[in-house]
Amino acid sequence: MSNLVDYLKQDIRADEALKACMNCGMCTAICPAAEFYDYDPRRICDTVQRGNETEIERLLKSDTIWFCGQCMSCKTRCPRGNVPGELISVLRRASEELGYFAESEKGRQQKQLMNTIGSNILEIGYCVHPDRVDPEYHPEQGPVWEWYREHIEDIAPKLGANYHGKGAGALRTISEEDLDEVRRIFEVTGGMKLREQVCGESTESKQ
Repeated sequence: MSNLVDYLKQDIRADEALKACMNCGMCTAICPAAEFYDYDPRRICDTVQRGNETEIERLLKSDTIWFCGQCMSCKTRCPRGNVPGELISVLRRASEELGYFAESEKGRQQKQLMNTIGSNILEIGYCVHPDRVDPEYHPEQGPVWEWYREHIEDIAPKLGANYHGKGAGALRTISEEDLDEVRRIFEVTGGMKLREQVCGESTESKQ
């Protein structure tokens, strides 16, 4: 696709994310992801700022934009007020909207995330909930997690949780009225449409 720079600028967050990067590298120096991955937010800012369409498209198709943990440590350090982490959000959105996410392993994992975390939010109002983290599919949680799930009705109140209860408290049942409001937010912000795009396209690339 041509005019990727203009496409990115359509996102309202783009102006705040990248004002005037001088490539000092402070963002990379503070970035936790850069310590563990081949990830350099300074280079990403430079790529977008230079406006090279070919390089931006390559970036949108890569694993690179999915390494960011969105901790926003970069925001606290940039002397020019740039927010590389927010720029990553803009790039991720564009990658999903344009179907480029399907070209990378980390990008294709977004389908699974939207089918799990996305469904959790829309159906029960939680990103993660003990009822939906089945030990059979999450052995990395270890035996303690399986024990906790088996005894959650006794344990949760001792930890201050209101498991499936009404009113306030962690793990409470979210009312259908509140869930409807969350779904409307997804609709109005385009989140529902984006979810449909990702879940419908991410398996196509490698066929």
